[in-house]
Formats: sequence, structure tokens, C-alpha cells
Amino acid sequence: MAEIKKIPARSEIAVEDTWATEDLYPSDEAWQAELATMAGVKDVFASYAGRLGESGQTLYEYLRYEEDMGETFSRLANYCMRKADEDTRNATYQAMRGQFMSLAVAMGAARSFETPEIMAIPDETLEQFYKDCPQLERYRRALTNERRMKEHTLSPAEEKLLAASGEMGSAPQDIYGSFANADITFDDAVDSQGNKYPLRQGNFVSYEENPDRELRKSAYESLYDSFTNYKNTAAGLLNAQNKQLKFYAEARKYPNAFEKSLDRTNVPTSVYLNLIEAVHKNMDKMHRYVRLRKKLLGVDELHFYDVYTPLIADVDKHIPFAEAKQTVYDALAPLGEDYRAILKEGFENRWIDVYTNEGKRSGAYSAGARVHPYVLLNYTGTLDSQFTLAHEMGHALHSYLSNKHQNPVDAGYVIFVAEVASTCNEALLMEHLLAKTTDKKERAYLINHFLDQFKGTLYRQTMFAEFELIIGRMVAEGKTLTADVLCAEYKRLNELYFGEDMIVDDRIAMEWARIPHFYYNYYVFQYATGYSAAIALSRRILKEGESAVKDYLGFLSGGCSKSPIDLLKGAGVDMTTSEPVEQALQLFDELLDEMEELTKDL
Repeated sequence: MAEIKKIPARSEIAVEDTWATEDLYPSDEAWQAELATMAGVKDVFASYAGRLGESGQTLYEYLRYEEDMGETFSRLANYCMRKADEDTRNATYQAMRGQFMSLAVAMGAARSFETPEIMAIPDETLEQFYKDCPQLERYRRALTNERRMKEHTLSPAEEKLLAASGEMGSAPQDIYGSFANADITFDDAVDSQGNKYPLRQGNFVSYEENPDRELRKSAYESLYDSFTNYKNTAAGLLNAQNKQLKFYAEARKYPNAFEKSLDRTNVPTSVYLNLIEAVHKNMDKMHRYVRLRKKLLGVDELHFYDVYTPLIADVDKHIPFAEAKQTVYDALAPLGEDYRAILKEGFENRWIDVYTNEGKRSGAYSAGARVHPYVLLNYTGTLDSQFTLAHEMGHALHSYLSNKHQNPVDAGYVIFVAEVASTCNEALLMEHLLAKTTDKKERAYLINHFLDQFKGTLYRQTMFAEFELIIGRMVAEGKTLTADVLCAEYKRLNELYFGEDMIVDDRIAMEWARIPHFYYNYYVFQYATGYSAAIALSRRILKEGESAVKDYLGFLSGGCSKSPIDLLKGAGVDMTTSEPVEQALQLFDELLDEMEELTKDL
């Protein structure tokens, strides 16, 4: 039996493969020193209580101070959270993160008078403020967006109470993060030769992509059996998360958490519901994909441990990280040299934390710090890992360009548009790889990956969104989300989305317990809408060239200077209609046609 492959400790990772947190603070001590300077900030905020409506100059001074403090606040947050994610077991950084969260709650409470006072300023008075104090124009967009929420703003005392409850309200997500990333353990996965492999959430998908079916099956069973052992704990956490969402929605006079979540980013709820409806109308294409996967794998029964492995054997290869960076750089040539110069800067200046280590947060993300973005990967050398690099650098450059071209108050783009830039990069990477190959088998391999992106993003994320909508409605009706309720509903949705050719077992019914996005407050639908928009944008860029690139870069540089719907319209996509989703699913259908043709003789 082969020796178990060891996951390295954080200290064993080469410095060049870690992100440069010293660009934020040179040391933990420097962070602590800056944190200490924030102690008096809440008193400065409090000194403006009852005064925001007295003049344009006073309002400007307050907002400018808030903006400046927000810059420091963001830097503090990025440092402690990035360090905490390097090793979620490290007590020092978990404590620093806790210190920061306590500061965040205190600052929120100290500023709780802000929104009610701004809402109370009459429209004509505010217009006079702009005339009297021209510098206030810097905040017009932000003030206008804030004031559209007037009917959901409470009295100063009530706002202060809600702000003070923030740390308690984040408890379900915080506890879930510790549970899923640090505490839960899994038995080693075992391959067909008896070799053992240490299993973590961060390397689970790489095992599921392995051609050894026994390894896939073992990893699948180990992961979900472990979650099943804690199913009541996991259900209690998700129930608590949805209960707190319900509480805050009702406190702010929304009919439910769903309405509140989408209103926060100024996205009509019809966009979410239209997505689910459009996908339901095209469920036959997903079922066709499942049938094709079953046929090409040559299995009597298709299981969920068969859904990640490539359909075309002997093409998959290990892609060193240096090669992945070069390929992504080449693939994004259609976006122009200015874009690629920023990409290269990120590659060469440690914006990225590359490899898995013990205790490292699973998955991948980009955090848009103003000093420069920070990208977390758990790179494994697969084709999927290469696409994840392209994806997260799309986020990173979106943040970089928005920070560069917008004032801090207008730089933070909302989550509805967040997935567009990342997925556009993926689409351009796929087009680049397909254009490079003339080999029939390799082309089929790449199209398989493209099909898997559609399956994983448009269908799977829509299924997640539908699950989230359903459980939110259950809680709104006063029901408790027990493990049995959650498993039954999740299993039903898997049967609906994957069809009769997939074996939907009791283990996959536990998958909800390992999805951190269910703690993100109606986030996941935006992967699917973003993917649809990105497909449309990538095709426009490749077809129209410079004019389309100009519009797209304008979108990336827009931050939140316009509503998310208007930002996308400026780039050439109207997400108030189902047309982008329908077009993307039509492409999925066409790719299925080509895949079937290419694999006739394979």
C-alpha cells in the first residue's frame, strides 16, 4: 500500500506561492497598532448625531470622514481575514478576526443614526445642500441609492439596536465556517489499488475528476458520510441562518428575506424567478447531457461520483501553475494589452495564494482590497484549476479597475454583476483552447469541460437558487428546517434537475450541508445570470472587437456608479429579459450536438 500523500503545513509553502499580506501591513503588530487607532473613531461619528441635516457642509464633512475611515477599516478587514483563511486552525488570526468583527459591530452602532437622519432630509433641502456645498456632489449617487430605501429605514434607536445585533446575527455563518473548514474531518479516500489519499473539502473535486472510479466513489462516500454524522448540527446552523434573515427582513418591513436581499442590490426579483423558469423550460437539455455522460462513461448506473470526471480519457494532464498563468494570459488577448498588463502585474507580484495547505480555507475567491486584489486558490493542476485561475483573476481585475476609476464610495460593485467578469474570462479561455486544437479527441475533451461549466453554473447554481428560495419560504411560513426536511427537498430537486438517468442517493441529499453559499443570502442565482451575461459578452467581444471591448472595460470600471441592470445594458446585455439565459442554453444544446458527433467513433 502506497504512503499517504501529505498535505503541507502552511510553513512549508514557498513564499512566492503565497499572497503578499505585507502589502497591507508589514506585521501583525502593525495591524494591532492601526486597530488601536480606531478606538476613538466611534466618538467622532457620535459627535455628528443629530447634525447631518443642518447643512451641506456638515453632511459632506461627515461622509468624507466616513469614507476615509472606511479605507482604514477595509485594510484592517482584508489583513485579518486573509491571514485567518491561510490556516483556519490558527488561533491568533481567528482571534484577530474576532477583534475586527467586534470593531465592525461597534462602528455600525456608532453610525446607526446616519441612515435615519439622511432619510429625514427633505428632497428640496438636500438639493440646496448640493448647491451650497459643491463637494457634496461626490456622494450624490450614494445618497440617492440610500434614500430609495427610505420605507425600510427605522428610527435611530431601532437602527442602533439592529446594528448592535450584527455580531450575533453573523454567528450561524461564522460557526458554519469553523465547522466546515476546520473541525469536520474525513476518512482517507482509497483508490482501486488500495492507495490512501487525505481528503479535505479543498481537494475533494480533484478526486472526483480522477479516472479511477473507486477513488471517486470512496471520496464521495467519505465526504458525505462525515457530513451525515453531523446532519442535525448542519441543519441547525442553516435553520438559524434563515431565521436571522427572516428577523432582519421583518424588522425592515420587507415581506420576506428574498425581497430584502435583492432590493439591497437594486435587482428586480423577477430576474431571479425568470432564471428558474427559463431553466425549467430547458430541463430536457440537462437530461440529455446526463444521458450522454452515462453513455460515454460506459456505466450501467450513473452516480454523483461520476459527474466531474472527464468523459474523454487519456487527454487530461497535469498543468503546472506557470503554464496555467501563461495560457490564461494568452487567452485574454482579445481584452487588449492594458488589461493584460494588469493581469501580468498580479501574476508577478503575489496577488495569489496558490496551493492547498493544512487548515486552509477551501474553494477560491478574490478580495478586492484597494492596495491590490487578493486571490485565494487551492490549485491542483487540473483543467478546472486553470479555469478557476481565469475566473478569480476576472474578479480581481474587475475590482482593480473599479477601484482605479471610481471614488471609494462608488467603487464597490454589487454581487449581481460580480460573476460576469470572472465568467467572461472563462468563456474567452475556452474559446482560446478550442481554437488552438485540431485534434478531434482533444476538442471533445474541451467541449466536455464547456458542457460541465453549463451544467455546474447554469443548471446547478439555479438548482441551488431554487433550493434557497424554497427553504426561505418554509421559514417565512414558520417551519423549522430539520435535517429530514432539508434532505427531502434537496433530493427532490436533484431528481428534477438530473433526470431519471442519474442515481439520486441519500448521500447527495446531504450536499446542502457543504455549500457555504447558502450562508451568503440569495447569492447563488447570480452565478447563473452572470454566466449567461458573460457568454453574451464574450461572443460580442470576439465578434465586434474594439468597440465591444471598450464597452466591456467601461462596465469593469463602473463599480456601482449605476444600477447593476444599467451597467450591464451599457455593456450590451439586458438581464431584465430571459433572452441571455435562453441564448446560453441554446449554445449548450449546440455543444451537445457537436459532442455527440465528435464521440461517435471514440
